[in-house]
Amino acid sequence: MNRPVHTKTFKSGNSVAVRLPKGFAIPADTEIEIDKVGDTVTIRLTRSPEEARRRMREAWAAMEAIGAPEDGVQARQPFEFPDRKGL
Repeated sequence: MNRPVHTKTFKSGNSVAVRLPKGFAIPADTEIEIDKVGDTVTIRLTRSPEEARRRMREAWAAMEAIGAPEDGVQARQPFEFPDRKGL
């Protein structure tokens, strides 16, 4: 399990910046996406649409290679939703 690394923000022109430690290195001029939900900030590398499609095709091919189970798909009991007034 990785432990969080603590650092501080600093001013860079009119922006607030953060220096990534060596273990989190991202090459210079790499396009990234930044998302903030509450007090959690997520940084992820932006992948080209072509790369995303290539990865999806690979994943699809891997799932098709697994194939259907020899004995077919397992039957399940039907699920009945409870009557919830107001929904």
